[in-house]
Amino acid sequence: METTIKIFSSIFFIGYMLAAFVWPSYRTWKQTGINPLTFGITDSAHDFVGKWFKITIALIPVNIVLQWFDLQQHILPLTYFEIPILQFFGIILCLISWIWTMIAQWQMGNSWRIGIDERNKSQFVTKGLFGISRNPIFFGMLLTLVGYLFLIPNALSVLTLVCGYLLMQVQIRLEEEFLSKQFGESYFQYKNKVRRWI
Repeated sequence: METTIKIFSSIFFIGYMLAAFVWPSYRTWKQTGINPLTFGITDSAHDFVGKWFKITIALIPVNIVLQWFDLQQHILPLTYFEIPILQFFGIILCLISWIWTMIAQWQMGNSWRIGIDERNKSQFVTKGLFGISRNPIFFGMLLTLVGYLFLIPNALSVLTLVCGYLLMQVQIRLEEEFLSKQFGESYFQYKNKVRRWI
């Protein structure tokens, strides 16, 4: 089971990053000519969140490498989580989050952005998964981080989950403020009808 977890963690991370971020970004750029990567290098709250998102995501492959070299004991392993049924649950959770995120990405279409795009107006998406969650992609990412906690139960996974959750909460609020200005009453009605997470 241990080898299976190592292989799954590695393949899933690469597959998730390609399918959830690289491919949608390339598709949007190819079809619209718009660069969907909007995080910059200024000292704004938006770009600060973007910088720490990159650092937080980078902790996952670091943790996977430590797992391959059996170095978990050096980063406070959560040994009571290291049981096959919980690790199997982690695999299922990751797969569900991957499918959920792919559906949300497809439904978002060319409105996909990484961060807030103040230069190019995008379509206001409210159908599909966006009809039951205002932030289905963030929700999928959160499920993935929880899944990794069960796959690689240690302090680094906990740190990744906590940092990821806090960054998502901040980014969601920045996006809500932006969408409120961009779409006005339509967004307020949507916000009152659909929950932030699920």
